[in-house]
Amino acid sequence: MAPQAPDISRSFPPRARLRAAADFQAAFKQGKRLSSPQLRLIVRLRSEPGEPRLGIAVSRKVDKRAVVRNRIKRLARELFRQERAGLPAGDYVLVAQPGAAAQPLSALREQLAGLLQRARSLKAPAAGGTMPPFPDASARPATNPPES
Repeated sequence: MAPQAPDISRSFPPRARLRAAADFQAAFKQGKRLSSPQLRLIVRLRSEPGEPRLGIAVSRKVDKRAVVRNRIKRLARELFRQERAGLPAGDYVLVAQPGAAAQPLSALREQLAGLLQRARSLKAPAAGGTMPPFPDASARPATNPPES
C-alpha cells in the first residue's frame, strides 16, 4: 500500500505545532530566513511527505506585557491554520522582532501572509542522490595481478 498524503484541513491539531527545543534548533540551523520589518520566518522544508508545523517565538523584548505577546501568537496561529493546506511540508518558526507590538494587527497579518507566500516558492531539499553511493576500498573487488 502506498503512503497517503496527510489530510490537512483548516484545523490546527497538536501535531501541527513545533514544540521540542531540538526541532527549533534544527530549523534555526538549517532553515532559510525570510524577513519583513517586524517578523522573521525561518523555514526548514522536508523532502519526505508530512504536514507543515509552526513554532512561534515572541520574546519580552517585543513587549513586556504577556497579553500583547499572546495576541501576536494568536494572530500567527490563526493565519497559519488558514494557510497551512497550501504550504509545503516543513517546519516554520515565526520570530517577532522588537517593534511588532507597536504595529496594528492588520499590518502584522499582511507581513505574515507575505512571508508565507514567499515560503511557498521555496524548493524542498533533494531526497537523496540519483547515483548509488560509491563503495569504499574494502568493498571493491580485488583485481587480479598481471601474469608473468
